[in-house]
Amino acid sequence: MTPAAVHHGHAKALHAKRQQVLDAAYAATPERFVRQEPRPPALPSAAWINKPTTEEVSSLNSTRQVSHST
Repeated sequence: MTPAAVHHGHAKALHAKRQQVLDAAYAATPERFVRQEPRPPALPSAAWINKPTTEEVSSLNSTRQVSHST
């Protein structure tokens, strides 16, 4: 699954299409799948090109906080 597919909301449709392809492959040649029927990998909850580190997220959060003084 590409980051773009997850970001643009296409992940569920692609996941369903992958399952259809795997179902067809299983129906055609079940002997290839000795353990169980094939399933696509789980859907990712987030996709990153360059995932920020915990330190980067902390520094961004601290700079975004606005102090309200009276």
